[in-house]
Amino acid sequence: MKPGDTLSWKRTFTEEDIHLFTRISGDSGEHHNVHDHQGRLMAHGLLTATLPTKIGGDMNLIAYEMTFRFHRPVFAGDTIECVVTLIKATPAEGYTDIDSEWRCTNQQGKEVMTGRAKGIIRDRN
Repeated sequence: MKPGDTLSWKRTFTEEDIHLFTRISGDSGEHHNVHDHQGRLMAHGLLTATLPTKIGGDMNLIAYEMTFRFHRPVFAGDTIECVVTLIKATPAEGYTDIDSEWRCTNQQGKEVMTGRAKGIIRDRN
């Protein structure tokens, strides 16, 4: 990849995903367990954050810094698309230093999360 290149991933979150993440993370906040007045169950922010980390995993990225900004909630049934853009790739001895940013939007095109990651991709032998 070179600076300016993008990768994307889209996922629809389910109530089952939210319940599983509650068990795995231990985050049992009421808003993740009780439907709101519109009958919706809110996803965990870090469950939403699995989209850019999935893309990083596809790149074999070992992150050393990640930042997240959550703009609006994500609910069960929402389809979120995450687009990761490579900002910088600096070759070094045995690895490439990576700087990337991402933008996640819901099915209405509204921004739900943005962020940035820095890390390395080891050279393959």
